[in-house]
Amino acid sequence: MFNISPVSQNNVFRKRRIARLNEIVADHVAAKGHCRLLDMGGTTGFWRVWRDELDFAHLTVTCVNLPEVRQEDTGDLPVVARAGNACAMPEFEDNAFDVVFSNSVIEHVGLWANKVAFAREARRLAPSHLIQTPNFWFPVDPHSRFAFLHWLPRPVVYRVHMAMRTGFYPKTVDLDEAMTYTEDADMLDRRQMAHLFPDAEIEGETFMLMTKSFLAVRHKKP
Repeated sequence: MFNISPVSQNNVFRKRRIARLNEIVADHVAAKGHCRLLDMGGTTGFWRVWRDELDFAHLTVTCVNLPEVRQEDTGDLPVVARAGNACAMPEFEDNAFDVVFSNSVIEHVGLWANKVAFAREARRLAPSHLIQTPNFWFPVDPHSRFAFLHWLPRPVVYRVHMAMRTGFYPKTVDLDEAMTYTEDADMLDRRQMAHLFPDAEIEGETFMLMTKSFLAVRHKKP
């Protein structure tokens, strides 16, 4: 059975994703001796899980996330956290990094305008990127772990959140909290991803012959 824990090194989907990322990083290391990676909306704890899968002797990672997001101490890993908004990062110049990576973040940034801004920053900040997001048309919502929930009208969804625990979301205590969970993730389909990342290859991750999620991959070898 597939391990789908987001914090497990045995998560088969994330393991393959990291292997795909490692191929991109390795090309930059081969050409330049080092790779600078930006993790948009990521956490330092993510890289602790995958420390043995990447060549951190030749890789540095910068995680940009909102100030309220808890970041863990990474010890000897060359991973640093910076408070910021991944939809607008004027503190970084164009191509300040070699690779941009993002794992299940773009669906959480809010309205379409924010997704456009997020994608624009990903494309601006590095010649290569790998952006992953769940597929709207996969029948199980990966956040609530609830079949078809993300396809239902929001007045139905918030009532489900008020009635029971759903995946990562605990049973809510009031309507405000229920609406926060209801609006937490707005997933994308292939056409939307292709529009947001027009110079990337859109690759599908499959589970039981269905596309579970998408990767937007642009790899410009140095």
